[in-house]
Amino acid sequence: MDTSTVHTVHPSPLGDLLLTGTVSPDGLTLTSLGMPGQRGAPAVRPHDRDDAPFAEAHRQLDAYFAGRRTRFTLPLAATGTPFQRAVWQAVEDIPYGTTATYGELAARLGVPRAELRAVGRALGANPLLLVRPCHRVIGADGTMRGYAGGVERKRWLLTHEGALQPALM
Repeated sequence: MDTSTVHTVHPSPLGDLLLTGTVSPDGLTLTSLGMPGQRGAPAVRPHDRDDAPFAEAHRQLDAYFAGRRTRFTLPLAATGTPFQRAVWQAVEDIPYGTTATYGELAARLGVPRAELRAVGRALGANPLLLVRPCHRVIGADGTMRGYAGGVERKRWLLTHEGALQPALM
């Protein structure tokens, strides 16, 4: 099957989001969604930018940031190890407006407490921020732990979703 890799940029309250995907005769499959300054973000070539295949992704992201969408329904690339995919699926099951701790997520997956860091590493390897909402996973004490897009963006996302109260200035 003939495929090509393309990317686009989506303006957002968090900064310009970088979306990459593969286009085939069946349409676009999203391979990554990253944030400015994110570690591990894919390198893209300017001549591979093509906004048109991402029209639905743009619509869904606009609706999310406007507060009209709580879940994404985009075709996603099946990347990662079987363990990473299991963690990412469990994260997708955390409802909008709520959080789960790393320990709760590990328990849902049957991961022993001694292996909790493996869950954190799998979350850190998530190439599809927002779409796979790893920002909804927090420390057992309620603190914001690592997030590939940055802890301030994690806090913003959780406040946007209503899981955190806005901070008084």
